[in-house]
Amino acid sequence: MKIIAMIPARYAASRFPGKLMQNLAGKPVIVRTYETALKTNLFDDVFVVTDSDTIYKTITEAGGKAIMSIKEHECGSDRIAEAVENMDVDIVFNIQGDEPFTPKEGLEELLSVFKNDDKKEIDLATIMSEMTDENEIKDPNYVKVIVDNRNFALYFSRSPIPYPREKNVGLKYYEHKGVYAFRKDALMDFYNLPMLPLEASEKIECIRYLEYGKKIKMIVDNTSGIEIDTPEDLERAQAEWK
Repeated sequence: MKIIAMIPARYAASRFPGKLMQNLAGKPVIVRTYETALKTNLFDDVFVVTDSDTIYKTITEAGGKAIMSIKEHECGSDRIAEAVENMDVDIVFNIQGDEPFTPKEGLEELLSVFKNDDKKEIDLATIMSEMTDENEIKDPNYVKVIVDNRNFALYFSRSPIPYPREKNVGLKYYEHKGVYAFRKDALMDFYNLPMLPLEASEKIECIRYLEYGKKIKMIVDNTSGIEIDTPEDLERAQAEWK
């Protein structure tokens, strides 16, 4: 089973433009993320896939591997699918470029999903973490997920799901985290199938897989990392790196 990691990297970012090129303990954020993925020793290869000449040059000059996107893309999955279309691979990990602290343990758990999936019923695996802050649960910037009794995803939403009509039923809320592992076939299906109304409404790419009947296995990982979305996040990351 050939396993690779892809790190989609856009230069533009609405809340923090150029964040992937910001200095984190002496190196650009995107280089730190790339090196972290390499150091896990979980992958046969690691690539940054980008629409930016600056990011491409930065990664290659640091000794890394980068791929330039040919087309404009709506999301990271599309960018990765274009890059792997002609590669001979089985499992593709999507690691977020702005998360240089992605823990190895969570990646290992995602990988174990496919190693234990003898029937090949799982199309992709991704991570969720428990939420307890009511403001975050209500905040549409946090994507929530609900699952069945085998931890297969039922739905993703920016709204609080499920709605807490009854308060005393032991309900838990989970946030979807942006690390994925795909079977290549499922990723290419995603790339070639049109967006449907639920995904278009919520702007959550995982919904497309559900709308077309794909099976998404959710792994619980409550490890807290730092996603660099703001200058304040970068300050926290600097302190954490030290």
